Amino acid sequence: MMPTENLSKKTKSSDKNSSFKTTAKSVGAAFFGVQSNKNRDRDFSEGKLSHFIIAAVIGVAIFIGVLIAAVSLVLP
Repeated sequence: MMPTENLSKKTKSSDKNSSFKTTAKSVGAAFFGVQSNKNRDRDFSEGKLSHFIIAAVIGVAIFIGVLIAAVSLVLP
C-alpha cells in the first residue's frame, strides 16, 4: 500500500505545479489577447485565483522590466 500512496502524493504535487504552468500560459495568452474560449472556460471552472494573481504580477513585472530596458537602450 505504501508505494501507491507515495505515487498519489507525487501526482498531486505535479498536478499543482502543472496547474500553475497552465495558469501562467493562460495569463500570457491573455496579455497578448489570443486566449481561446476553451482555455478561458477551463480557467474559470478549474483555475485558482491565487495562481492568476501571482502569474499576473510576475507578467506585469516582466513587461515593465522590458519597457525600462528598451527605453534605456534607446535613450543614452
